[in-house]
Amino acid sequence: MASHTKQAAVCCAPTSPPPSSSALNPQKDYQSADKQALISRETASALVNATPDWSMTTSAKEGPIAIVNPSVAIVKPDGVSPGLAILQSDAGAAKPSSKGIVSVPFPQSIHPLDPLTPAEIAVAVATVRAAGATPEVRDGMRFVEIVLNEPDKHIIALADAYFFPPFQPSILHSGKGGPVIPKQLPPRQAKLIVYNKLTNETSVWIVELTEVYAAARGGHHRGKVISSEVISDVQPAIDAMEYAGCEATVKAFPPFVDAMKRRGVNDMELVMVDAWCVGYYKEEDAPSRRLARPLIFCRTESDCPMENGYARPVEGINVLVDLQHMKIIEFEDSKLIPLPPPDPLRNYTAAETRGGVDRSDVKPLHIIQSEGPSFRVNGFAVEWQKWNFRIGFTPREGLVIYSVAYNDGSLGRRSIAHRLSFVEMVVPYGDPKEPHYRKNAFDAGEDGLGKNAHSLKRGCDCLGHIKYFDVHFTNFTGGVETIENCVCLHEEDFGVLWKHQDWRTGLSEVRRSRRLVISFFCTVANYEYGFFWYFYQDGKIEAEVKLTGILSLGALRPGEVRKHGTVIAPGLYAPVHQHFFVARLNMAVDCRPGEALNQVVEVDVKVEEPGPSNVHNNAFYAEERILQSELQAVRDCNPLTARHWIVRNTRTVNRTGQLTGYKLVPGSNCLPLAGPDAKLFRRAEFLRHNLWVTQYKSGERFPAGEFPNQNPRTGEGLASWVSQDRKLEEADIVLWYVFGVTHVPRLEDWPVMPVERIGFMLMCLSIVSPMGSLIVHLLWTCHQMLKLIANGQMGQRQACRVLHMH
Repeated sequence: MASHTKQAAVCCAPTSPPPSSSALNPQKDYQSADKQALISRETASALVNATPDWSMTTSAKEGPIAIVNPSVAIVKPDGVSPGLAILQSDAGAAKPSSKGIVSVPFPQSIHPLDPLTPAEIAVAVATVRAAGATPEVRDGMRFVEIVLNEPDKHIIALADAYFFPPFQPSILHSGKGGPVIPKQLPPRQAKLIVYNKLTNETSVWIVELTEVYAAARGGHHRGKVISSEVISDVQPAIDAMEYAGCEATVKAFPPFVDAMKRRGVNDMELVMVDAWCVGYYKEEDAPSRRLARPLIFCRTESDCPMENGYARPVEGINVLVDLQHMKIIEFEDSKLIPLPPPDPLRNYTAAETRGGVDRSDVKPLHIIQSEGPSFRVNGFAVEWQKWNFRIGFTPREGLVIYSVAYNDGSLGRRSIAHRLSFVEMVVPYGDPKEPHYRKNAFDAGEDGLGKNAHSLKRGCDCLGHIKYFDVHFTNFTGGVETIENCVCLHEEDFGVLWKHQDWRTGLSEVRRSRRLVISFFCTVANYEYGFFWYFYQDGKIEAEVKLTGILSLGALRPGEVRKHGTVIAPGLYAPVHQHFFVARLNMAVDCRPGEALNQVVEVDVKVEEPGPSNVHNNAFYAEERILQSELQAVRDCNPLTARHWIVRNTRTVNRTGQLTGYKLVPGSNCLPLAGPDAKLFRRAEFLRHNLWVTQYKSGERFPAGEFPNQNPRTGEGLASWVSQDRKLEEADIVLWYVFGVTHVPRLEDWPVMPVERIGFMLMCLSIVSPMGSLIVHLLWTCHQMLKLIANGQMGQRQACRVLHMH
């Protein structure tokens, strides 16, 4: 992760008193104030290297620069966020100069949306530990998750307007009321989910990180507890240390050792125990106990580090583990099913390690960017081909994309989305027999996609000129861990962007497409998932999940056949299953901070009835329907009508008078195949439909609720939120898009599954100038024509004719 130079957030003010509220009349020309507020990149660069100064000063050389926030809709003078230092109007102040208030922001080093630093994580842990009532309580604390407590949207707007390059006060729209001038941003906060191993209690803490770096200045190294709450009747996600402890506990249990001996396994080093959450199927699964029902596998060889142990599932042994006390509370060796014989095709390492030969007829393919990449990165802020956004990362979601906007020439910065992420993933299996009917993993809520991410510094996960981002999080005991090179940022050539040949002249034009890729991979037990966001030059955004890894298998008795799976080797079969993903898209199409001017429109292509207006019986048309409330907006895909959804700004129009927007275009998709009364839906009601739309509310982040592990409550999360039926005609819109794939395993999926792709597209409607990609690529064409002229392959007159056509 990029290192940060510590800077203080400073706003300088004139030595004279601030002006009165009447002197800064909100009816004045704020456009000129915005022009005054803009600061050049050169000035910003100089400020970054300046010594922090907490005093109020003026710039004698350059004169005062006005940085004034006139928007009461963003920050209200009578309701300023806690910790937000401001300069406000003073009725008794002297009249200001014609140039207004002097207020020069010093850029801060840590943006309000940047992921927590290792120092911040350590301070948050120390603060919560110190708040423990007794030594026993403190010793029992286990830290499931520590994540940035994201600030309100108006704080983010202030940060982008006044504290971080390129300083854009113009993004804050004008409003009535007295001005509020930011002096510094409020302290960052951390949210901690803490499980107490002593009491079996789960608590949520908010810690203000006010003095993270105080130790360096001789002070104490601690934050401030803002709130703490014990959440009853829940269990947080299972941690990697608990997985390891569960495996050790099971392998040391004498009845289990005996059961493995009955199956011919004497070396317990060969045994693999994968802890799975119990879900919720009966009252015994209630969160009053912290439980796991592990799956058992057995490797064939112990001296091979890449031996595929998932090739030999152990069935007939049922174990229930109390993770709080790390003890076996139920054990049953119900039936003796022989271990599948070793499959010679089970391993997936290089062929030479398996007595084979890898392909040798593939020639090298080099990705070279001799002039470097086209993107620019400043901390976690990214700019590329008119796009700009910020990168974040959480232990539960993994990659988060913030503040997505497009710089559209004279129209300026156009907002697209506030926050994009994958918030849940559910994998239900279709075999009704033990243990497979229990395999309904909530990989984000029960495990954590980000916590299971891994480094991309080895192998060929990314090619080209790559920018990596490290991520930091806590382990179970409160230590700080780092995944180096976890997030990958790079460009890709993506074939033809557009092409046309004039058949009369024989002249043709073609442009190649470039896309920006942001991605990470995680491993959840046997499966791997790659989560990708693509940004295109024509304004499209694509989300894609790449599924790979090893199938979760079952064992067969000799001669047994199961219709609920595919036999892939003697004594070995792969059950049918589905993978569902939930993308949470907090859109902000053409909205300035504080505006809630979006609506959702469903579009179906309809066939017109035969009649006077359709005498040739060939007519069809696109029909729009505004989804007016949350219950109306519970929808499913319909490929028969080319159904898609548009998030539209209710006030902004394009050059033809149409409202601007972004449309969500589904890719391949499916719905759950489990019966309507399946226990799965107690915790996954949100899987019943492909699209849900809610009015934004802080805290409504995860579709299964904050704690899906062992959750006994039906319909918690998204299904209960939409029951409020809040209005959506003009609102701050959140799309919840549920997309899935039904996996009927093939022999070709063994021993490791080739990548299967699934996703969706966000396509712009009048957001990006239609000439945007044309102009960019014409520069490339001119460059190429100069080369052709220099090489004698094209005459100057021919080149002029081609250019004249454009």
